[in-house]
Amino acid sequence: MAGDERGPKFRRRAEARPDEVLDAALDLFIERGFASTRVEDIAARAGLSKGAVYLYFPSKEAVLEGLLRRAVVPIATSALSYIEGYVGDPRTPITFAMKAVAAKLADPKMLAIPKLMMREMINFPDFAQMYRREVLDHVIPVIIGLIRTGIAEGHLRPVDPELTVRSIVGPIVMHVLMDEVFGFRPEGGLSIDGLVDNHLTILFDGLSAPQSNKRFMAT
Repeated sequence: MAGDERGPKFRRRAEARPDEVLDAALDLFIERGFASTRVEDIAARAGLSKGAVYLYFPSKEAVLEGLLRRAVVPIATSALSYIEGYVGDPRTPITFAMKAVAAKLADPKMLAIPKLMMREMINFPDFAQMYRREVLDHVIPVIIGLIRTGIAEGHLRPVDPELTVRSIVGPIVMHVLMDEVFGFRPEGGLSIDGLVDNHLTILFDGLSAPQSNKRFMAT
């Protein structure tokens, strides 16, 4: 009977272990940096043996990849579910996607992940390739298509869609980079949501087609 009672609890514990490992790793990566954190440190923080960690993640690099997949990929998937197949003024889904990213990055632990990736991509180029494969290769073509449609329907000026995508996402990347690498932080704090609001104002003033050119009004 006792064994039956322990069974479901044990299974729940086993199912939770990958997340426990990732939570412990993120705390240590924030405290010590990726290079100074050992797998045995992660195991100790998670309350597991080193061997148990390797059951779920074959290396420390795999743990960092796991953090990316757990945190960033769902954000991209959520944004894509809204953007794909959207009909109308592209400023609406762009605003939604940017504000959704800002809301997620308001959590310091969530923000720590892109900061880690920016630091570690230089030393571990496989991380950059994984980020491209898991996120950019899915998101960028959809946004390019959205811009092209917006131009064709008269919502946007005739701009280069591929370069415009870089203008859309670039400020957030540079904002985090300036803080993480160069130590430049606005007086009011990093404030991703404030940056996004400011960026969208400037972006849409530059992208929006003159009123006389519009064939469809924003919805």
